[in-house]
Amino acid sequence: MDITYRDARPEDAARLASLFKASFMETFGHLYREEDLNAFLANHDEAAWRSQIESGKLAIRIATADDEAIALAKVGPVTLPVDDPDTSIELKQLYIIKRWQGEGVAQRLMEWVLDTARASGAAKLYLSVWTENHRARKFYSRYGFSFVAPYDYPVGKQIDRDEIFGLSLRDEG
Repeated sequence: MDITYRDARPEDAARLASLFKASFMETFGHLYREEDLNAFLANHDEAAWRSQIESGKLAIRIATADDEAIALAKVGPVTLPVDDPDTSIELKQLYIIKRWQGEGVAQRLMEWVLDTARASGAAKLYLSVWTENHRARKFYSRYGFSFVAPYDYPVGKQIDRDEIFGLSLRDEG
């Protein structure tokens, strides 16, 4: 099946909201009380996605197969508590519907993330990942990301222990 990758457009907002919710629920939904989950997902609804796309501050990539949204990646200004936010960029989200994991989608999106981050002129790319998401941690380590600091990530009133990882985008040598 052919997978198409393209920049998200305002008309994709509903599909992105649905994709984000489905992917988050199948990966993390069992970890939260319903009220915390609902509060968190309310901040990722269609209106929020449309606003993010239209703001021009974020680069959002969508992957589709047979016109079904299967994955997304979002890059933008750093909001993580790091020392150099003004000269860096953040991978805010990389979500893939579970049945598409292992099909090379994450790698293609990560190539886009790295290209987008380098094109921005940023010196460093940051992301955060839940400490127990071993698959994601292994994936990011393959790209050279290294631990920076612990990070408390709120999902509703529940606070998860995440870790911030960073990757230099400049040649060191």
